[in-house]
Amino acid sequence: MKKIEAIIKPFKLEDVKDALSSLELTGMTVSEVRGYGRQQGHSELYRGAEYVVDFLPKIKIELVVKDEIVDEVIKVISENAKTGKIGDGKIFVYDIEKSIRIRTGETDNEAL
Repeated sequence: MKKIEAIIKPFKLEDVKDALSSLELTGMTVSEVRGYGRQQGHSELYRGAEYVVDFLPKIKIELVVKDEIVDEVIKVISENAKTGKIGDGKIFVYDIEKSIRIRTGETDNEAL
């Protein structure tokens, strides 16, 4: 099992969610987060005053999937989150040692 964590632009969430719905996913967690990468934020003008926005709004998607579909999930997220502009985001993949469904006690792939 792998945990896939994707940081994407907020307006791309629906595109990614709709595309992922065609795969064998049993759930996903979505969080509103703030951060920056290489772009280091940007300056904005508000009522004539310039100010720096250090942390940009992003969406973090977290999924735990079977090893067999990891590459397909990564491909779907990449294709649907891409705008071709700076700040499109990143995808991280982690190993999951164990998962347990609290209600039933099922473990590992059965718990997904």
